[in-house]
Amino acid sequence: MTPTRRTAAVAMLSIAACALSTGAYAQNNTQTASWPTKPVRIIVGFPGGSSPDLTARAFAEPLSKALGQPVIVENKVGAAGNIAADAVAKATDDHTIGLMINGNMTIAKLLNPKLNYDPLKDLTPVSLLGVSPLVLTAPAGAPGNNATEFLAAARASGDKWNYGTPGVGTVGHIGMELLKAKARIAPLHVPYAGYPQVATAMIAGDLQLSLLPPALASAQIKAGKLKAIGITASVRSALAPEIPSLSEAGVKDLNLEIWNAVAAPNSMPKPVVARLSSLFSEIARSPEMRQKMFQQGWTVQGTSAEGLANRVRADTALLGGIITQQSIKTD
Repeated sequence: MTPTRRTAAVAMLSIAACALSTGAYAQNNTQTASWPTKPVRIIVGFPGGSSPDLTARAFAEPLSKALGQPVIVENKVGAAGNIAADAVAKATDDHTIGLMINGNMTIAKLLNPKLNYDPLKDLTPVSLLGVSPLVLTAPAGAPGNNATEFLAAARASGDKWNYGTPGVGTVGHIGMELLKAKARIAPLHVPYAGYPQVATAMIAGDLQLSLLPPALASAQIKAGKLKAIGITASVRSALAPEIPSLSEAGVKDLNLEIWNAVAAPNSMPKPVVARLSSLFSEIARSPEMRQKMFQQGWTVQGTSAEGLANRVRADTALLGGIITQQSIKTD
């Protein structure tokens, strides 16, 4: 081939590649602009009135206005939210997303290898909506005047104390096992149906400690029925500024939060995921939603998809370590 023909051939290939690229870009833009073509479903793995359900419903109306289509919240309850997460992972209609909690997007497969979905492979992060530390809480008559004294009493009790959680494999469970390792305490685990039942058991004196969400803990603490020991963070939280951090009691490197987030099936087109991420972030950061989320016990994040992906990796490593160390399984 002569130099002239070779140059012409290269030019033609470049034009063709450019045309293909432009066509794909145009197709992606068209796909995003025309989406959604029908109502959007937000699947929630917990019952009506639960924290994830309230969050999903708070976002449904502004999201519907932004998309120009109805947004329907559908509850698929069971298996600590994993039934709903599995339904989202397997959805193929490009109009189904999920409101998830930590475990559904991080440690679910580590806890149960037989699970029908793999959160790290089958779910695509959309946006981290809100975060909250947990409050180490005890009965009102618990020993000690501060966290240092309480933890000293807990160490002295050995395995005679019990702690409650909403179930095996929940963040409340894994988080307490992490706290046990860091604070050198050894209470035994007693699972309950949910956080309200845990609080009731502590008030009755059946449990000596638990990690509770601030919204639930604060109400019982203000009523004089429970005692706040400290929050699972290195600094105090705006959600409960009167409660010291456990770091102040010498429990270092315990930054544990519960969170809620939006995920999509891995099959959902990337331009659609990007649009959803932008919308959820914008809605979350609005003054109205910030106030509503704060009242529900959340500090708003409204991250990008990448921000949520980073959080998923970090929490999988943090919680996965204690799962492996303690051989915790839910199957």
